[in-house]
Amino acid sequence: MSKPVITVFGATGAQGGGLARALLADPGRHFAVRAVTRKPEGAAALELKRAGAEVVLADLDDGCSVQRAMEGAYGAFLVTNFWEHQSAQKELIQAHNLAAAAAQAGVHHAVWSTLEDTRDSFPADGTRMPVLQDQYNVPHFDAKGAANRFFAQLRVPVTFLYTSGYWENLIHFGMGPQRGPDGNLSVTFATAEARIPWIGVEDIGLSALEIFLRGDALIGESIGIAGDHLTGSELAAHLGTALGEPVHYNAVSADVFRAFAFPGADEIGNMWQFKRDTEAAYCARRDLSRARALHPAMADFRTWLGANKARIPVSKAA
Repeated sequence: MSKPVITVFGATGAQGGGLARALLADPGRHFAVRAVTRKPEGAAALELKRAGAEVVLADLDDGCSVQRAMEGAYGAFLVTNFWEHQSAQKELIQAHNLAAAAAQAGVHHAVWSTLEDTRDSFPADGTRMPVLQDQYNVPHFDAKGAANRFFAQLRVPVTFLYTSGYWENLIHFGMGPQRGPDGNLSVTFATAEARIPWIGVEDIGLSALEIFLRGDALIGESIGIAGDHLTGSELAAHLGTALGEPVHYNAVSADVFRAFAFPGADEIGNMWQFKRDTEAAYCARRDLSRARALHPAMADFRTWLGANKARIPVSKAA
């Protein structure tokens, strides 16, 4: 008897890749993996194919290809990548394509990787932070949160998975320790001393696997996951211990962060401000005990650093 199929969007990316690997490494091999990519001949896709995944071509901008990728599947992991195009409106269209295809294909269980619509906490009227893309506070949050309604409207059996910031951003996204003119290392966030949820991307995939394994019991649920809630000072202290030299936490205002000269600084500055200003509710949605009840091996920051500290790029002192 054939195994139920999980269609994994973003299978060569961070979240989807983590789930595809988790499904393929599952000792019980409860599900077959259909890995969706726009580059089926790419190295990451071929590696998944060698590991036993079915690799299929689909593009989130092409609703028909998205539906074909879900035909006959028991479940689907649905994720969008705002940073690929940096357009909230495009992300909304892609999310609608995913929800509509899941409904049309009749999947039994969808997991939608989402975030808060920050406008539910305060309007995008410019009084708290600059309005971006004409109508958003934090476009890469707001579009995902706004898209939640598509799944309800189309009656998709879905679990809403609220993720946290990746510790991998300390490796790949330029958030890691920077060496200043004085030779000292520092990390810079606009979060004052608020506690911020973080997670390792592999644990997102493993959490999604657990959701699929629990099946109908989690349909309709909203589940937030994190490996740790850390102040900037705590994160810097852990980094310093792991790297073998002190790391300073440079706490700047959101206005200062938004003025930094890198693409998307205004977006990230607004994001830090939202997390800071809604600290209690934001952390509560990502309750650590509930996250570990779902995935008991969820790594905290020290554990993640033990496995990944050598990957964090740190320039040598002069």
